[in-house]
Amino acid sequence: MSKGAFFRALQQPTSPLMKARQCKHNSRNMKRSGDSEGEKRRKRRRLIQELGDQKIPFLGPSDRGFQQLWDSSYSGLALRKSCSLPAELHSRVQAALLTLRRKGCLLKDLVRVRDRDVFTAVSRALLGEPGHTYRYLETRLFAIPWHSEDAEVKRQNCCDPDLRDACKALWELNTFLCSDVSQLKEGDRLSQCTKAEGEAKLVEEGETESKHSDDSKNSEGGDSGSRQSEEGDTESKHSEEWDIEEEGCSGSKQEGGWETEEGESSQVKPGETSVAGVSEHGVGKCPGWTTEAFSGTKTGPVGLEAQEKPVAQLKHSLSDYHIQDKEEHAGGLGCSQPSPPPVCTGPVKFNVTLLNYMDPAQMSQLKEEPYYGMGKMAVGWHHDENLITHSPVAVYNYSCHDEKGECSEGSSVDKSRWRIGLKVAWDIHTPGLMLPLESGDCYYMRDDLNSTHQHCVLAGETARFSSTHRVAECSKGTLTYIQSRCQEALSNLHTDPETGSHSLVTLQPTALQHCEEIHNEVEFEWLRQYWFQGQRYARFCSWWTRPMEQLEKDWKLMETMTMLFLATVEEEGQEEEGRREMAEILLSALTDRHQQRQTWRDRCHSTLAQTLPPEEAPVDRPFWGVDDPGMPLPFDLADIINRVESLLWRM
Repeated sequence: MSKGAFFRALQQPTSPLMKARQCKHNSRNMKRSGDSEGEKRRKRRRLIQELGDQKIPFLGPSDRGFQQLWDSSYSGLALRKSCSLPAELHSRVQAALLTLRRKGCLLKDLVRVRDRDVFTAVSRALLGEPGHTYRYLETRLFAIPWHSEDAEVKRQNCCDPDLRDACKALWELNTFLCSDVSQLKEGDRLSQCTKAEGEAKLVEEGETESKHSDDSKNSEGGDSGSRQSEEGDTESKHSEEWDIEEEGCSGSKQEGGWETEEGESSQVKPGETSVAGVSEHGVGKCPGWTTEAFSGTKTGPVGLEAQEKPVAQLKHSLSDYHIQDKEEHAGGLGCSQPSPPPVCTGPVKFNVTLLNYMDPAQMSQLKEEPYYGMGKMAVGWHHDENLITHSPVAVYNYSCHDEKGECSEGSSVDKSRWRIGLKVAWDIHTPGLMLPLESGDCYYMRDDLNSTHQHCVLAGETARFSSTHRVAECSKGTLTYIQSRCQEALSNLHTDPETGSHSLVTLQPTALQHCEEIHNEVEFEWLRQYWFQGQRYARFCSWWTRPMEQLEKDWKLMETMTMLFLATVEEEGQEEEGRREMAEILLSALTDRHQQRQTWRDRCHSTLAQTLPPEEAPVDRPFWGVDDPGMPLPFDLADIINRVESLLWRM
């Protein structure tokens, strides 16, 4: 088949037979939804092996057809050039980022990937609305408050003046981005300087030379996955999608995983090779594109006829797994999304920003982007998770040579600049998009771009900060929320004003079950999450100190409630059916609590955790000894679980 005939065939609408095949594949895929994690990884590995050494095409600004591709397939992406932002804002924000790094506020997270602990490759901190949290990869980050003009926050002397000023500067950036992204009209793509516009126009009018082959050559190196210490991986996970722009982990999972949530890791072990190999940029399928659209894109060593069959097969194979991926993504982790999830409407209000810092010079071997040959990745392909549906994400990019903040702005060498890559999720026919970033540039992902597409971060040669502003889904992730939950549970506890003795207000099974669920939520979603991150929050900002102390007091009262619940279940002479129902509820809650406590203890004492300095090391809290007189129940619940099980056995 000639090259022209090949591309003309790609432009034809999907035939009825093709649609029928896809429906058959999708129907078959739904039956596979219960497959194990291992089986899913094997399927993905087979898909990558099927692709072989071929590369899917991608376009950058110097390629003909770049703007058309952006308009047709990536219209939710918008770029605001550095020169169009106020100079004073740049100055304050960049000084703030350097201040946060100098004070040691940006730290690597010890997150959870497929039941294994891994360090993130990037260092980060969360800033946001007071009392907000952001949950990713089974890790809850607690926001340092913006320190805006809010009267309640201003009254609190929770951090030093330098940190307060830095937080306020990022609040000012957040305010600017909220306003700016809200003003973008449908179809707006660029807000840039006159010079940049002229250069883009020049490219559109006739530049045909592609740099992709050179990029691929320059970026040759290892790929594949590495594990940091005993539990390394990349934050590039979210089970199989792998958090978030800049949620990269050190280590990797490139086991043929096409999708990752939260950002995949970028490091590889010496000697490991790329899954798909590193070849020159090859031509793949692109419905709606003419052959001329790729006239400036060099092909790889694999001939067109050799490509056609495996790429066509892979097209069917990938579509076969697309529905499963969407279903899994909808049920991902986060701030416990309600059902149905809320949808972003009205003016944009970013409630948190996740700050990220990475210095490629300190990374031992970055992974190659395996599907397009875009270069070395700092963060792998992923969706940002735990966001309000259809809410935008705004990212401020700041590259600097050193801690003094020497800027890389104006670099003319593409490979030295940080870039973002985008692709349509589970689609090998639409070319990818590669967008270089100058220091101070902002880019926006609007509408459903984050859910229908994936993005990666391609490393430049200098250190980089990013401030990723988002509308986090925090219906169950704010201090106000968990405090109200505590009050719900404690409303079932009566305290005698004279003796101080406690009793349960109601013994209705549904009420008891509700209280035990809140008990577990407070302990495992808040207290242990907070203390697992060591003393990091109290070191920089004391805002969370008193609220967490109060949560621990409330949790201790819930331990008393569980003790009273146990006494009621073990009391003889009750109606058997009601007693059995209460015993089953109690057994379920205690079993879950016992197992989770053991998991958190193991995490706190893992090999990776022991490598952290004392002020950052996980704290196994709450924990108490067997004979602690201040605790109503033991830490280890095994004996109590056995007692309840024996009771049920006798009924």
